This record gives sequence, C-alpha cells and structure tokens, in this order.
Amino acid sequence: MKNIAVILFNLGGPDNLEAVKPFLFNLFNDKAIINYPQPFRYLLAKLISNKRTAAAKEIYKKIGEKSPLLDNVNIQARAIEVKFKDSIFNLKCYPVMRYWHPFASEVIPKIKNFNPEKIILLPLYPQYSTTTTGSSINNWQKSCKLNNLLIDTNVIGYYPDNDGFCHAVIKLMQPYLNKYYMDKNIVNNEKPRILFSAHGLPQKIIDSGDPYQNHVKNTVAAIIKQLIFINSNYKNLDYKICYQSRVGKLEWIKPYLDDEIIQAGIDKKSIIIVPIAFTSENSETLVELDIEYAKLAITNNIPSYMRVPTVSVEVKFIDGLTELIKKSINDG
Repeated sequence: MKNIAVILFNLGGPDNLEAVKPFLFNLFNDKAIINYPQPFRYLLAKLISNKRTAAAKEIYKKIGEKSPLLDNVNIQARAIEVKFKDSIFNLKCYPVMRYWHPFASEVIPKIKNFNPEKIILLPLYPQYSTTTTGSSINNWQKSCKLNNLLIDTNVIGYYPDNDGFCHAVIKLMQPYLNKYYMDKNIVNNEKPRILFSAHGLPQKIIDSGDPYQNHVKNTVAAIIKQLIFINSNYKNLDYKICYQSRVGKLEWIKPYLDDEIIQAGIDKKSIIIVPIAFTSENSETLVELDIEYAKLAITNNIPSYMRVPTVSVEVKFIDGLTELIKKSINDG
C-alpha cells in the first residue's frame, strides 16, 4: 500500500489571546503581504502588530478567545482521510498553517516518519493568490530545502470552479433561496440580493498580475450557471460580488461589502451573504459577517440579513477535494 501525504494549507490563527500579537507579526512580516526589504519589513511588522493587538484580542474574545480555524481544518483532514479508507492508498492529511502553529517546519518531521511515496499540496483556498496559496507553497518549499525533505510532490494550485466546491455552496444556499423563489406569492422586488463575499486584497496586488479576482469571478459564474441548471427560477437572481476585510489606507478591490450593504438599505432589499473564499469558519465570518456587518445591516434598515455557512465538511466539498487528490495521484 502506497503512503500518500496531503498537506492542507490555510492561514492559521491564534490559539489563545497571548498568541494574537506574534500571529499578527508573522502575518505582516511575510514578504507576500508587505513587500518591503528587511529590516524595514520586520520593523513595520512590529509596529503594526503592536498597534493592532488590542483590537484583535477583542475580536477573538467574541469567539472563544481563539481562532476556530485549525480545529475546522483538522475535521476536514479527517473527513478526507475517511474517503480513502478502503482505497489502495494509505493517505494521511497534515494541516500546515502559514502564520501560527502548526508551521511547515513542525510538520516536516512527521512527514519523514510517515515516509510517503508522494506529497500533494492542497490549499484550502479555492482561488489562487500570491498572498495565500503562493505564500504557503513558497514557505513549504523553503522549509523542505532546509530540512532536507526530498519527496516527489504535486501541487493543486487552485480550483475556483470545482464542481464539488460549487455544489456544496449551492446546497448551503438553497434553504435561504427556496424561501423566496419557491413561493409564487412573493413578488420580484421582495426577493433578496445575494452578496457573494470574498476576502479583499489591495488593488495594486491585482494590478501586478495576481489572478485572485478573476478566480473569484469564475467561482460565482460557475455557481450561477449551476443554479440556473437546477431551477430556471434563478435566471433573474439579483446578485453582486463584493469584498470584505479591508484595512489601511490603500485602495482595495471593489465593490466593498459595507458599501453594498448600505446600497441594499437604500434599495430596501433583504440580503443573503454567501462567503465564497473561506472554506472554514473564522474570525472574518463569525465576527465580521455575523456581528459587524449584521449591525451595519440593522443600521441601514435591511429587512432581513442572512448569512450562508462556509462549506467546511459539506459532503460535496469533501468529495470535490477527494477527486482533486485522486486526479493528482494518478496524473501528476
């Protein structure tokens, strides 16, 4: 039986309040996030992390004083392993977080002990960005070189329109949509506006050639196409793609989610928020979407504010990842 190691990349998050500051420092000391030469990037990362720690701690206090991200990724890892239980492969998944434990350097000794025939790198970011998938892969490769890990490795770089991923999003959307689109007594202007929300990026990163925004558009296009195939009532969906989580004074990719919530208030439209770049619940979904943007909706007299869960361990999503892994094993 062949040993296969699957590395599941994600951002990571502090596992207690004391970890908030070093987590933020690691984030802003990443060249993919702030492209300054050292030691200027180090000093700026120190400054930003010191400045933002107090506010960030308040955020994590609202969700149990820690990020739930690693726990969620561990559950996803086990769900994928179960799919290979009766296969010819002895497959194990190893979460690797970019900015907090477990780091690549901590996981590599476990990989050596497992002694796989092949390693597959699988980002839990469906859409590729240099700031997420690119940064994680580069960091992994550097760590492998430093720790002399030389094993045949395949990379699954992105899967924005993967059938399993898109069908999982649709399945989670449908209870919210059915309320409005299956009742013939509800007129068109009472139907909600769908806001597909993705984590934002500075515009200059996109202008430099980062494909992230195009990948987000590909995801939404695939979801809408499949929705219409399922039910022609969805042909006239009122929807927009927007971006959340912007910080600082730089221009970020637009439209901004907060602006679209305000506009929905002006239009007297209910809202269904669909997170399409997060595959696990985290501070951006549990605090930003569920608390901060929900308050903004109330302030702007939104009739109804609804938020679709992330795909997490939705069966169709795990099936989609499983098929990607199988294809990578077979095709290279």
